[in-house]
Amino acid sequence: MTDLHRLSIRELSEGLKQAQFSSRELTEHYLKRIAKIDPKVKSYVTVTAEQALIEADAADVALKSGHAHALAGIPLAHKDIFCTQGIKTTAGSKMLDNFISPYDATVVAKAKAAGLVTLGKVNMDEFAMGSTSESSYFGATGNPWALDHVPGGSSGGSAAAVAADLAPIATGTDTGGSIRQPASFCGLTGLKPTYGRVSRFGMIAYASSLDQGGPMARSAEDCAYLMNVIAGHDAKDSTSVNKEVDDYVANLNGTAVKGLRIGIPKQYFNVAGLDADVKARVEESLKKLEEMGAILVEIDLNMTEAYVPTYYLIAPAEASSNLSRFDGVRYGYRCENPVDLMDLYKRSRSEGFGAEVQRRILIGTYALSAGYYDAYYVKAQKVRRLIQQDFLKAFENVDVIAAPSAPTTAYKIGANLSPTEMYLGDIYTLAVNLAGLPAINAPIGFDKDSLPVGLQLIGNYWSESQLLSIVHQYQQNTDWHTKRAAIAEENA
Repeated sequence: MTDLHRLSIRELSEGLKQAQFSSRELTEHYLKRIAKIDPKVKSYVTVTAEQALIEADAADVALKSGHAHALAGIPLAHKDIFCTQGIKTTAGSKMLDNFISPYDATVVAKAKAAGLVTLGKVNMDEFAMGSTSESSYFGATGNPWALDHVPGGSSGGSAAAVAADLAPIATGTDTGGSIRQPASFCGLTGLKPTYGRVSRFGMIAYASSLDQGGPMARSAEDCAYLMNVIAGHDAKDSTSVNKEVDDYVANLNGTAVKGLRIGIPKQYFNVAGLDADVKARVEESLKKLEEMGAILVEIDLNMTEAYVPTYYLIAPAEASSNLSRFDGVRYGYRCENPVDLMDLYKRSRSEGFGAEVQRRILIGTYALSAGYYDAYYVKAQKVRRLIQQDFLKAFENVDVIAAPSAPTTAYKIGANLSPTEMYLGDIYTLAVNLAGLPAINAPIGFDKDSLPVGLQLIGNYWSESQLLSIVHQYQQNTDWHTKRAAIAEENA
């Protein structure tokens, strides 16, 4: 019973159904690990131990009845951007440090309905704005592979919790790479679904036309199990698409790698700042896929240079609008002793928001202001359409597109990258969100400092099953997804 954290989701499901261990025992096992190991990692903002054990006991009753969901009794961690009824939901910000949500996000409600056990809420960049998880009001999270390095962002707490075996699976959100980049930095599999595939209801908004929730886990198979729970139409979310959902687990071997045409954008491999080790590992993984029967096809993605400027006009503009609701009036942080309404607004927002959030609000407000709206925001939306068309043209000749997930491995905590350096680190992930496409990160090895490297596969719309299947088969032929950081090997 000391190595339950080493089991896959399928093995946990089978073990629970065969009564080899109970959900209470499994949940207690993870809670002990969190208590011992998380003070070093700092992945959790809130641990819901008492509620988790109540949920575990309910799952055990359901399991004994023989009518339980496949994931009943399995613990998970939620990114602290998903509203959870009766539990603090902070979005990593001082602004929401005192916010107890009165309702569950749809993703949370679906997980509860399936009998999953919530261990707690995990850390993130403030309002999902960042690539390191250092902008959190609750402090930086460590990368389990090297605690003095970042786990990536903004879903850094989700990635660190799974990589340190402090949760078997976790939810994340991806607005410009916030599932794929931390998955890459922490040696995990992370799927960003097609925009509209997973409900955004109850997910605190950063940029509404870009945000999308998804699963983070060790393997494609584990991600598929969670996707089976959280995917699907939601009438509460006007951007949710009413389209039939695949059985992602049943389809794990549904895509033939033999004959699969993988597009290799030549522009992506000539980016300044692409680390030599990252490039080498990506090329090795593509060679492996070629050995498995895939066909590599060089393609052009001519809009590559437009990704960063386009994203960093549209996302801050939407953030400026979305975050205007945090004004110190109805809920969230309120400054002390305001002299008038204007003082209440100004001090509540300047004291409640961190530097990166304020920076993006200012950029976005400027881009939307009279006289600049057409020159910046409208032009960025037109370029966004060109980026989408660039991908669709490529998909006429290839099935998926391969790229690094990030140009480097994890940065050191406190590296003090300039905003521009940090934004350029998202070069490979931003366009997927601008176009609304699905994409997945798969672990493919390590750099010279033993830090994980990730491969990104980008699919056409609604191709989540295909992406999971390709990575699953790659993982049947490699063992990178089974590698564990030293801290994950510790026993509670």
